[in-house]
Amino acid sequence: MAREIERTGIPVVVMCNLIDVAKTVGANRMVQTVSVPYPLGDPELRPEEEKALRRRLVERALKALQTDITEQTVFTE
Repeated sequence: MAREIERTGIPVVVMCNLIDVAKTVGANRMVQTVSVPYPLGDPELRPEEEKALRRRLVERALKALQTDITEQTVFTE
């Protein structure tokens, strides 16, 4: 679905922990997340640490949306 949305000119970021799957289905902008059951969190962290983790991931995704790309790209920072 991300590819179809991007064809209309709207950039899309796929946030997932299975980057190889995202690449296979044709996602262009990908952000690596934490794990399958907790993609945007970690229940072992203290609440303030988990909030900071989530914020970093969302900020990374926003940066990915603003970045011009020419090929599939995984954003890690």
